[in-house]
Amino acid sequence: MGIRRKGRILAFQALYAHELSGMGLAELQNFSWLDPEDLERIREESRDFARLLVAGTLEKLADVDGTIVRQLEHWDFSRLNKVDLAILRLSTYCLLFQQDIPSSVTIDEAVDIAKEFGTDDSYRFINGVLDGIRKQRES
Repeated sequence: MGIRRKGRILAFQALYAHELSGMGLAELQNFSWLDPEDLERIREESRDFARLLVAGTLEKLADVDGTIVRQLEHWDFSRLNKVDLAILRLSTYCLLFQQDIPSSVTIDEAVDIAKEFGTDDSYRFINGVLDGIRKQRES
């Protein structure tokens, strides 16, 4: 698994932890919620990338959430599965504010993370929402 993939997974987990516990940025970025042995196995480059993604996502959370809400059809934002929400927030941040990463890479990574951590239907839902954001951004 690549450095950035591990960083994205770590960032997703941090955003999920934030949603459940309300942990602050400093605590999220030092990964105190992760087992120390697991953290040791993650390269520093992956941790740095995760820190960047978490900080950016939380800094732009109002913009990110607003973009997600505009893409939801017949679905209430407050009813989103917390795993799906963390993946959507991370990926929406990347689509909106990390222009150097191709949209297709961001969406593919989100779908893969959803397949690993989400429900059976999460990846289809996430793909649809993110593709809508991509189309809106490109128009």
